[in-house]
Amino acid sequence: MTEGGNEAAGGAASSGTSASVAAESSAFAPFRHRAFRWLWIGVLISWTGTWMQTVGAQWLLVDAPNAAVLVSLVQAATTLPVMLLALPGGVLADTFDRRWLLFTIQVYFFIVGVLLAVLTAAGQMPPALLIAFTFLLGVGTAVQLPTWASTIPDLVPRSELRAASRLDLVSVNVSRAIGPAIAGFVIAHLGGASVVFALNAASVVFLAIALLAWRRTNPDLTSRERFVPALRAGARYVWHEPVIRRIMLRAIMFVIPAMALWALLPLIASEHLGQGADGFGLLFAALGTGAVLGALVLRRVTTVSTNGILLAAGVLYAATLAVVILIPSFAAALVTLVLNGLAWMAITSTLQAEMQLVLPGWVRARGMAIYVVIFMGSQTTGALLWGLVANRFGLRPAVLAAAGVVLAAAIAGLIWRLPETGHLDPQPAVYWNDPRVAFDPEPDTGPVLVAVHFTVTAERQSEFLAAMDQLRLSRLRTGATRWELYRDAEHRDRFVEIFRVASWEEHLRQHEDRLTATDQVVEEAALAFSDPPAYGDHLLPP
Repeated sequence: MTEGGNEAAGGAASSGTSASVAAESSAFAPFRHRAFRWLWIGVLISWTGTWMQTVGAQWLLVDAPNAAVLVSLVQAATTLPVMLLALPGGVLADTFDRRWLLFTIQVYFFIVGVLLAVLTAAGQMPPALLIAFTFLLGVGTAVQLPTWASTIPDLVPRSELRAASRLDLVSVNVSRAIGPAIAGFVIAHLGGASVVFALNAASVVFLAIALLAWRRTNPDLTSRERFVPALRAGARYVWHEPVIRRIMLRAIMFVIPAMALWALLPLIASEHLGQGADGFGLLFAALGTGAVLGALVLRRVTTVSTNGILLAAGVLYAATLAVVILIPSFAAALVTLVLNGLAWMAITSTLQAEMQLVLPGWVRARGMAIYVVIFMGSQTTGALLWGLVANRFGLRPAVLAAAGVVLAAAIAGLIWRLPETGHLDPQPAVYWNDPRVAFDPEPDTGPVLVAVHFTVTAERQSEFLAAMDQLRLSRLRTGATRWELYRDAEHRDRFVEIFRVASWEEHLRQHEDRLTATDQVVEEAALAFSDPPAYGDHLLPP
């Protein structure tokens, strides 16, 4: 058999949860691995510098004409590149060695950061140039986010991936809490925004050194894919993987209403709780503390399913959001926001970890990049939406409405459940034989039609068709642009599966590095229905 149909949707294999995934030793187990430990510290320092940079840029514009518009443009210049360029960044991360790509990004950050600090200290930083530099830093972030997210599975065993994902989000939330506070102190006492910009440039040095010290033993790169076909392949994989689509749906359902807190927290602090800048900083710190506690608490919740965690955390987030706006007590708000940060961590880290568990290595960065785009787009949409609602109906009605939507989304999750992923195995599995051809086609020869012939007895055909439906998704995920199944009009027990691939090069990638162990299980299940054994043909244009 040259090749058969084995790429099923990620949920088609067995339903048991993998013991190796479930058996996480502790919330901090990933720190036992030297590379993860030092890279995590480097990422934490780098993220802290990023938040300092944002505060410094906004502070530099507070006295400028049209300050409100300019300050909002700083935030837009930070997030817009991520939304536009994260997917191309994921292509780069799947094409080049991720270690050296991350190192190159740190060099880029350092050069841009130094230029920004020097020009600001020299008084040569008009608002337009500052926003342009902010955009350039955002371009680097757009490449770093999917690259780092897809690197984490290379640093820890699969059984510790969920814990590593939580620790990754801990670094984001801790840096979000301490970065603005450090920036405020530096601006007030140590020389202004130019010093903040210089510290942001220096914040990437530790991560660059840690990357140089990391000796990656098994880079999973094969031959380098061309950019546009690689971009299409990543989008195709995500579109035809039902588990990933469901993860992204759940992210959208939660993040858009949940962003009401992040967008309106300054107003909650000032108008509802009567706090100044110091109080606002403490509220942010409470969210960061909750994120750290979330990493600890989730490790102990070993008997609750993924869907159970998402439901419980969604209900908790909705409840804390309502309490924050209903009780005008600063002390109560601090305690409530710790619980809110815990719920945010539980949901976001669970969704991110599920993505990392499902995605195979060849498309991992592209898949994570699409997730980043969806997540960032939901954050931007949610912040704008709830700002408009609060402006139209008032702060309290807006926050209460958001709490209601979060609760409704959590309950809706009982219908749109997240498939369990512990049984999936995204490790590469090269099990197709070399294609039988009488000549060597050029890489761009195409399209390629592959026909697989099955003979299935009448009593087994309903089960066979169900297995082939799973196979269809597998073919489409790994490179097929079209898939069809035909029955022989002269022989009722004969079927022909035909799938189309854009080029010979693309089809060879199916043979060499795109199939996984899960695909193999599904394909073997489909092939088992054929008696005599199925066989395949390759059809090329003349």
